[in-house]
Amino acid sequence: MTMQVKLRDPTAESASVRRSRLAPPPSLDGRTVALMDIGKSRGGEFIDRLEGHFRKAGVATKRYAKPTNTKVAPTALMQQIAAEAQIAVIALSD
Repeated sequence: MTMQVKLRDPTAESASVRRSRLAPPPSLDGRTVALMDIGKSRGGEFIDRLEGHFRKAGVATKRYAKPTNTKVAPTALMQQIAAEAQIAVIALSD
């Protein structure tokens, strides 16, 4: 099953000086999507809904959570996500 996906960069960078944007994958087939809850209000509900949609489409997911929403994610967590998944979705809310 091939799923069409349109990805957008939420950083609003107009000219990145540190890194160039990675090209989105042609499909999610055979890939694992990391779903990270940053700890803000109702972020878990958003992740639940996303996970349901990905599962219906046959896409594997793994869930992660920042220990607190007031600090950046620990390096170890980011390294774990990079090792275990090929795509990441970070839940923002408010």
